[in-house]
Amino acid sequence: MNHLRNYLLAAALTLLAVACVATAVSDHPFYSQWFGDRFALAMTVGGVLFVAAVLVLLTTLDRGRSSAVIRLDWFLPVLRRVKPGQSASHAVLGRFLRRWLPVRFQSDHSKKRRGLIRKSLRKLGLSWLATPVRRIVQSLCLVVFVLLFFYVCWPYSARPLPPAEISSGWTLDSVDQQSGEFVFTQNGTNSTPQTDWGMRPGTTLFVVDQRTAADATDKQSAATIGEFVVTQREGTQVHLTPEGEATVAMFDAFFGGSGAFGLAQRDPHAWPSHYADHLDDKELVPAESFLMIDPLVSLSTAVASRSWIASLVSAAAILIVCILIPRGFCGYLCPLGTTIDLFDWAVTRRTTRFNVPDDGWWVHVKYYLLAGTLIAAVFGVLVSGFVSAIPVITRAMLFIGDPLQSGVTRGWHLVPNIGVGHLVSIGLFIAVLSLGFLRPRFWCKYVCPSGAIFSLGNLFRVTERKVESSCIHCNKCVEICPFDAIKPDFTTRTSDCTMCQSCGGVCPTHAIKFVERWNVVELKIEDDPPTNETPLGRRGFLSLAAGSTAAAVGGIGLASVTKAWGANLDDPDSPRLVRPPGSVPEVAFLEMCIRCGECFKACPNNVLQPEGFQQGLEGLWTPMVVADWAGCESSCNACGQVCPTGAIRPLVIEEKKAARMGLAVVNESTCLPFAGSGACDLCVQECNAAGYHAIEFTQVGTELDASGQPVEGSGYLAPVVLDDKCVGCGLCQTRCYAINVKAEGLLDRSAIIVEAGEGKEDRLHKGSYIALREQQQGRSSATTDSHVGLPIEPTISEDVDIANESLEDPFGIQSTETDADPFGLSN
Repeated sequence: MNHLRNYLLAAALTLLAVACVATAVSDHPFYSQWFGDRFALAMTVGGVLFVAAVLVLLTTLDRGRSSAVIRLDWFLPVLRRVKPGQSASHAVLGRFLRRWLPVRFQSDHSKKRRGLIRKSLRKLGLSWLATPVRRIVQSLCLVVFVLLFFYVCWPYSARPLPPAEISSGWTLDSVDQQSGEFVFTQNGTNSTPQTDWGMRPGTTLFVVDQRTAADATDKQSAATIGEFVVTQREGTQVHLTPEGEATVAMFDAFFGGSGAFGLAQRDPHAWPSHYADHLDDKELVPAESFLMIDPLVSLSTAVASRSWIASLVSAAAILIVCILIPRGFCGYLCPLGTTIDLFDWAVTRRTTRFNVPDDGWWVHVKYYLLAGTLIAAVFGVLVSGFVSAIPVITRAMLFIGDPLQSGVTRGWHLVPNIGVGHLVSIGLFIAVLSLGFLRPRFWCKYVCPSGAIFSLGNLFRVTERKVESSCIHCNKCVEICPFDAIKPDFTTRTSDCTMCQSCGGVCPTHAIKFVERWNVVELKIEDDPPTNETPLGRRGFLSLAAGSTAAAVGGIGLASVTKAWGANLDDPDSPRLVRPPGSVPEVAFLEMCIRCGECFKACPNNVLQPEGFQQGLEGLWTPMVVADWAGCESSCNACGQVCPTGAIRPLVIEEKKAARMGLAVVNESTCLPFAGSGACDLCVQECNAAGYHAIEFTQVGTELDASGQPVEGSGYLAPVVLDDKCVGCGLCQTRCYAINVKAEGLLDRSAIIVEAGEGKEDRLHKGSYIALREQQQGRSSATTDSHVGLPIEPTISEDVDIANESLEDPFGIQSTETDADPFGLSN
C-alpha cells in the first residue's frame, strides 16, 4: 500500500512539474498574464517538483529501512558489521556503488574494515567522512565563486579585434533590377590584391566609399555604405546582395560618391567591442549568480527602492529549493560559510579561551539584525551590503584579492591606493571571521541575517531531520553539528538545521534519518533528557521583547543617521559624483546599489573605484568614476552586466556608448592653448581614438585690425567640447592628467574635468539612451533656430520607450514618486 501511495505521488508531482515547465515556455496570453517574465521562477518550481518525484521513487526502492515518502539520506553512515547475506547498503545509489566500484575502494562490512574511500575521507577530517557529498558541494561552490570573481570578471585577458582588412580599387559595374545584385569589378590601378578572407559565396562584406586615394586602406578615409552578402565570384568580379532591402541612401552613395569603393572584412567604422564580447563569452554562468540568490540582497533592495528587482526571482527560486532542502544555501552553497569553515579549521580551533556558551542572548541576533536591516530599507536606506553574506565576501575578495591579482599580473603601479572605505570593509570581513573564536561558525549560527531569512523559510519545509528510537544518547551528533541545531534531547531545532547531515554520518546506531516532516515512524521520545526550552523557541526566547525593540530602534536610528550624514542631494553645493554609464537616477541608485563591488572587478583599468565618505555613510562603497586614474573604455559594458540589482542597467554596447555619464568641461584658465602656454591636442586625440569625436579645435585669441578684420597669423587653436557628442567617459581627463600633470608637471590638475549634475548627465530608469540623444539633438537644433539662448526643460516623450522596446527595462524597475528623475519619467 505504501509503495502504491508513493508511485501515485511521484506521478502527480511529475505532472505538476510538466505543467510548470509548459507554462514557463508557453506564449499563450493566459499564461503570460499570470507568469509574465517569471520564466526562471516557473522553471524552478517545475524542477523542484520533478526532483521531488525522483526522490519519492528512489525512496520507494529503499530496502530494509523504516517507511518514508521522501528520504534524503546522502551522508556516509558509520561502518557497522552486518550479518552474512544482509545488504550493506539500503539506498539505491549505495547498492549501485557496491556493485560497480572495485573491491579495494569498498569497506568490508563483515570485518568492519575500511576501504580506500573511507580511509581517504578519514584523513581529510571527520566531517568529510560523515558527509562527503556536502563537503564536495561546498568546495565546488567556493571554486565556482572564485572563478566567477577572479576569472570571469577579470577583463585584462580581452584583446581588441585587429583593424578590418579592406580590398580597395573596386568600381560598380551594374545593378540587376530583378535579383537586386550589385556587380563590382576590381581595377588594377591603385588597388590592393584580391584576397580570400571575404570573397567566398555566402560570406558578409561591407562596401565602403573610399574618398581619398592616398591611403585606400585608411578606415577614416572610407564611409560605410552598407552590409552585403557575396552571391557569386568570377575572377575580378564579385556579385553582392544587400543584407536586407536596398535603400535610397544606398543608391545615392553609389551613384553620387567618389566611384572608388572598397570591400571590407568588417565595418571599418564599427566600434571595438572586445571587453563586452569577452565577458559574454566567459559568462557561461552569470558572474553575479551568488549575489542574485542571496535573498536579503534582493528583498532589501526592492523594499528600499520600492520597485521590482529581477533578482527577486532568483532569490525566490533558491527559497523554493530550500523548501525541499531546508537552509541548504547555508549548508552547501554559501562561499562565505565555506571560508569561515576553512578559517575555523586553520585558526580558531587552536584556542578555546574565548569560547562562549551556546545559550546566551546572542542566539537570536540574526533575526534582530534582519529586522533592523529591513526597517532601514523601509526608510530608503540600504544597509544590507554591510551584513548580507555574499556582499561581505565579494567585497572582501575585491579589496584583498584583487589588488594582489592586479599587482602580480599587471604591475603594482596599476593598483589604486587604499582608502578609508577599503579599510572599513576589510575590518568588517576580519571581524566576521574572528567571531569563530567565540564558537565555530558563530557568524552563520547566530549573526547572519541572510541565514535568518532561510531559517524563517524553514517554516515551510517539506523535509527535516528525525531521530528514531534506537538513539543511545551518545551525544556525537551534538558535538559535530556545525549549526547548533540539535537539542539536548537530540531532536532538531528545525529553524537552525541546514540538512548538512554531519550528525547522520557519526551516529553509531543509524538512528538519524532525513525524511518528510510528517514522518512519525519509530521516533524517539521527545524531551528525553529534558531540554528546558519553552514553546516560544530554544532557551525560552526570553529576549524577544528587548531584541525586537532594539531592532526597531536600531533600524530607524541607522536610517536617520545615514540620511543626516548622507548625500544631501537637495543641496546644490553637495558633491555630484560621476557614476557608471547606465546608472539609474541618484536617489534610486543609492537605494539600489548593494555595495558588493562586482562592478569594480569587471571594470578595466579601475575606472570605477569605491566611494569613501564623500557622501557620508549613504554613499560608502558605491562606484564612482575616477577619471584622473582612467577613462571608461568605449568597448566595455561590464559594470551593468554584473550588477545584481539593476542599479547599473545592463545596456547593450550601442546603448552604453550613448549613455551620458557626465560632461567634459575645459578650464580655460589652465588649458595650455587657452592660457597661451603652449600647443596641446591630447584631449582631442584621445576622444577621436575612442570614436566619440566630441572635442574639436576652434580659433581663439585672434587679433583684429582697425577695420575689424582678423590679423593674419594671430590667434591659436584650442579645444572645445561638443555637448551633444560628449558622454563623459573621462578619457580626455585621463590623458591630460597623465601627461600634463604627472609626467610633465605643467599643471596642478587636469585642465579638462568630467562633471556630473543636472544638464550634464542622462540617467534613466528605463528606455533608450540612443533615442534620448537623438531627441535631445533634434530639440537642440530646433531651439537654436527659433529660441536662441533659451534653456530647454529636459523632458522625454513616450517615443523614447517605443523606439527601444527590446531594450526596455530588462530588470523591470519601476520609478517612484520619490525618485530623483530629472527627465520627469513616471510609471
